[in-house]
Amino acid sequence: MGLLTIKRVATVVSNYQECCSETVEVGCGRDCVGNCCLPVSKLPLYAIKNEKDGSTGDDSENSLTEEPQRTCFLHNLLLGEWEDRMNRGLFRYDVTTCKTKVIPGDYGFIAQLNEGRHLKKRPTEFRVDQVLQPFDDNKFNFTKIGQEEVLFRIQQSNDFNSQYFPSAPADLNSLSVVAINVSPIEYGHVLLIPRVLDRLPQRIDHESFLLALYMAKEAADPFFRLGYNSLGAFATINHLHFQAYYLPLPFPVEKAQTSRIVTVKDRGVVVSELLNYPVRGLVFEGGKSVKDLSNAVAGSCIFLQNNNIPFNVLISSCGTRIFLFLQCYAEKQALGEVSQELLDTQVNPAVWEISGHIVLKRKIDFEGATEEYALRLLAEVSLTEERFEEVKAYVLEASELQEANKEENNINQDDDSLENLPAARASNLPQDCIV
Repeated sequence: MGLLTIKRVATVVSNYQECCSETVEVGCGRDCVGNCCLPVSKLPLYAIKNEKDGSTGDDSENSLTEEPQRTCFLHNLLLGEWEDRMNRGLFRYDVTTCKTKVIPGDYGFIAQLNEGRHLKKRPTEFRVDQVLQPFDDNKFNFTKIGQEEVLFRIQQSNDFNSQYFPSAPADLNSLSVVAINVSPIEYGHVLLIPRVLDRLPQRIDHESFLLALYMAKEAADPFFRLGYNSLGAFATINHLHFQAYYLPLPFPVEKAQTSRIVTVKDRGVVVSELLNYPVRGLVFEGGKSVKDLSNAVAGSCIFLQNNNIPFNVLISSCGTRIFLFLQCYAEKQALGEVSQELLDTQVNPAVWEISGHIVLKRKIDFEGATEEYALRLLAEVSLTEERFEEVKAYVLEASELQEANKEENNINQDDDSLENLPAARASNLPQDCIV
């Protein structure tokens, strides 16, 4: 699929992309994203407008009509800066040359041939059987990338207006950045790295998830989605981050039928279940405010990660619709329960594959891609119906018990586990769901 014609340029790898095990010294002088350089930088800053009390996700449609220049600015800024980094040769390969096709069939799965990502993507450096693992500064993390890979800093504005500052002093209390993914899947593939200097491990918290929803809403483009992979669900870097990119096609999961389960009390958040889709999952929509929706999903994710249940999240429809998938592919893989035919394709089904955008690494697989293959792959990702129903009950409970305006006490704790749950709930958890 030709989304953009860009002249092919020589690939130059960032200073820190190859020397990921080195320790960055204070005053390194290499313009990294660590404590030595980022606090004194004057990177561009995009400030997202604060949401007025009581406002809902519905006002995004009004803002698209009333303030088209504001709502498309982040879209244009992100793509303009991303193309600049492409022309400067900061990517490991030219993703715009990758072949993409829609696989014939009822679901409309999208296949991409991306041999460069397979050959040049960073290998995983941590255990795959633990959803929560402590941050390790000796391993690759995003403080070690160069500032040339950062498109801009991002934070909430102090008022109800979005603002852009081409150069601004760093605010040490909210140093979140948007950077390129040097091994991109699609056009405009970026990383949202919340509070980068806090060196947070890959785990959802309320503040960071809310920032991701605000970014999706601000971009105001239904073809711009954000995704999250937990450890154990094919996240490859243990440093808190979300991924995002543009794809001008509907994801198959976005077209899937759903069945309403419950409306979360006092917040208007509707929780539904996917129907007739190969991966079982939940869909969160609505809410009296973006924060209400964010808290419902983040509360569910916090419960899952505290109980060592791998998951993936897709933020869709400008942040108004969120898919939560529970998965066990890595567990089956470790137990030798995945067929060799699927293993040979070397596809790790993370959020994009689960959503229906399948990145294939071999030409033979791309040319022979069928809906049957996609369904077999994703069926191995999904929990059984029995396991899903048991875990779903606890996820819904966690969402309903999470008060919209109550500060989450466990955001940055490393020790939350089954021991912290009431005995009755812990004993009833489906133990075979825990990796």
